[in-house]
Amino acid sequence: MASEASEKPHAVCIPYPAQGHINPMLKLAKLLHYKGFHITFVNTVYNHDRLLKSRGPKSLDGLPSFRFKTIPDGLPPTDVNATQHIPSLCYSTSKNCLAPFRSLLSELNSLPNSPPVTCIVADGGMTFTLDVAQELGLPEVLLETQSACGFLCYLHYAHLIEKGLTPLKDASYLTNGYLDTVIDWIPGIRSIRLKDIPTFIRTTDPDDIMLKYLVVEMERAQRASAIVINTFDALDHDVLEALSRLLPPVYSIGSLHLQLNQIPADNDLKSIGSNLWREEPECLEWLDSKSPNSVIYVNFGSITVMKDVQLIEFAWGLANSNITFLWVIRPDLVAGELAVLPLEFVEETKGRSMLASWCSQEQVLNHPAVGGFLTHSGWNSTIESVCAGVPMICWPFFADQQTNCRFCCKEWGIGMEIDGDVKRNYIEGLARKLMEGKEGKEMRKKALEWKKLAEEATTAPNGSSFLNLDELVNQKLLSPKN
Repeated sequence: MASEASEKPHAVCIPYPAQGHINPMLKLAKLLHYKGFHITFVNTVYNHDRLLKSRGPKSLDGLPSFRFKTIPDGLPPTDVNATQHIPSLCYSTSKNCLAPFRSLLSELNSLPNSPPVTCIVADGGMTFTLDVAQELGLPEVLLETQSACGFLCYLHYAHLIEKGLTPLKDASYLTNGYLDTVIDWIPGIRSIRLKDIPTFIRTTDPDDIMLKYLVVEMERAQRASAIVINTFDALDHDVLEALSRLLPPVYSIGSLHLQLNQIPADNDLKSIGSNLWREEPECLEWLDSKSPNSVIYVNFGSITVMKDVQLIEFAWGLANSNITFLWVIRPDLVAGELAVLPLEFVEETKGRSMLASWCSQEQVLNHPAVGGFLTHSGWNSTIESVCAGVPMICWPFFADQQTNCRFCCKEWGIGMEIDGDVKRNYIEGLARKLMEGKEGKEMRKKALEWKKLAEEATTAPNGSSFLNLDELVNQKLLSPKN
């Protein structure tokens, strides 16, 4: 008689190797585990080692039904504790990871007491995995970890190239107002400026690695059994409709962290985390002593780097606003050097600031003391802020962050954009407007409305994201590939 293990569906989950991609993939893997799947979670060797360093040597031992495996990323080894150079990583994973991934699946299929692999769940930036799914006749679902609006823009990169809008003729196009050109022909998006489209179009090089990589990844996405996006229908209805006309079935199953909160806490699974930097729980204790909606939370994510002068301007803008703030400053936040703040700033803000190097962001955003978020507008940060009902000051850095910022400010009514240079007086004014002004109050009200809709979407039995996740599992992951 077949053992119970061999009858279990077995999903191999492989994120793109950066923090903002690993987090949502781990959440989806935990949801699938709860629905009865055996999980193999595949990190690169580099990130596996970083996780062990940040979370402890036993943190990736996993469970009998939730295992961690690795493949090399093809880049030269390094000890630097930071996100790798994104263009090099994109080039390397697409060229070097197929063979090791194929070998890993073959190894998994020959393990005793482990069910054979029945499906692949891959990041939308790791489409080389589709070749293995095809060879083995397995269904493969792609998790697009960027926003729905960013994804829709990426899908139109090929059209932007055809129309001669990118690559740019020369570098002057970055500053001569060209990026203000309005694009009004992307279905599902009301007019958007070139500067709001994900930043990889801002190149003068026809052979730009990221431009080529994204055009190829978007084309290959057509081969997936389904596409999954971490959003919910009420937030992105028009964009999701447009995506559904361009691609295989598209499922909005977000917010993933709210879906995860709906299921009974499995303590063994709860202890499996994905932060590549050590979290500082002191942040939450400090927030406990603050009054409701009184704190601005500041975090520019896992990849953003800024100039030293920008760090100083942000610091004095926050100091001069007299508003209480919690600021997460990664050691590698300043390009090429350690992020160090002036001693006078630390002295000046001593009673009303906390500086940390990393934290549990979902818990911080959901803390009653937090009333605003100064963010780089990465999609994970944006959707977590939406679900916590917290309005934002947006300072987008790259990729889809510009698009997310545009939607927060113009479509959803929950964001203010830092438009132009970072100057202390400007930052001070925006912080006050967000935390104390009429505009901030209106944004907070709107943010709480979105929070309610986000919760409804993930609630059984009729929430749209709740139903979509069920349908994804039953019709795509558990059914043989068509």
